[in-house]
Amino acid sequence: MSYHLAVWEGPRPADHKAAHTTFDTLHSEHMGGLRTPPTILIQHYIGALVARRPDLDPDAEDDEDDVPWSDGPLINNASGPLFYFGMVYSKYEQAARFAVERALALELVCFDPQERRLVA
Repeated sequence: MSYHLAVWEGPRPADHKAAHTTFDTLHSEHMGGLRTPPTILIQHYIGALVARRPDLDPDAEDDEDDVPWSDGPLINNASGPLFYFGMVYSKYEQAARFAVERALALELVCFDPQERRLVA
């Protein structure tokens, strides 16, 4: 089981419903089919996450105990202005707290797709 967050570059939606619509649109445009390189700001954001908590190495079996990310490398979960990533449910609280703080500090939109709501 995992917990997911969506983070994107762009104007902050007016409310939770608008954020859900924006997420759906961005997800269908950027995560299906052909992906584009992540924006510089999204790359910077992902860099901050892996500087705090190491990226998951799919070839290393012992990584899984120390890493909160549900897959890796994290950059593979980004396309254009959207980064949609998962965290291991048992470890998501601290990782998600930092992820949200960094997103807000960089003026990125942070959305919880499980609860269909803007975060902070």
